[in-house]
Amino acid sequence: MTTPPQGNPFAQGQNPYAQGQQPQGQAPYPQQPGQPGFPQGGAPYAPVPPQPPRRRFSFKTIKNVLIGVGVVTAITVGYIASLDDADQAKVGDCLKSSSSSSSDDSMEVVDCSSSEAEAKVLKKVDGTYTEFTAETECRKVSGATSFYAQTGDGDNFVLCLSDV
Repeated sequence: MTTPPQGNPFAQGQNPYAQGQQPQGQAPYPQQPGQPGFPQGGAPYAPVPPQPPRRRFSFKTIKNVLIGVGVVTAITVGYIASLDDADQAKVGDCLKSSSSSSSDDSMEVVDCSSSEAEAKVLKKVDGTYTEFTAETECRKVSGATSFYAQTGDGDNFVLCLSDV
């Protein structure tokens, strides 16, 4: 009769079918959680570092933002103030010179019952006109005593005006 082999052939490190010897302490396959030799309950990845605390806004950042907002506001207000009201004028509106300077001939729309009203719009003609052609165009309008011509970038037109 034959004798059965002694010991457990399935014990770790003993492989009865192995051709050669494996180095002691190394597993033939990568270890998985829960197997001997692997720490229990640990994650197989490195821990995630905590997020750094949120940076507060510095005085310099707040100052720069406020300066930027102020500059944008000043540019916007300046642009709106520079718009000529005459381009918004319609037939029947009254106008006044926006300054007393003769070199600045911009006009503002005012209420016709106001004491500031200087002229009333009788006709508005779109197009580019020279001083001569604008005057010729407004002579065709009965009651017109003067004109206002806007030329340049954007809206080009002539307003034929009468005294108020």
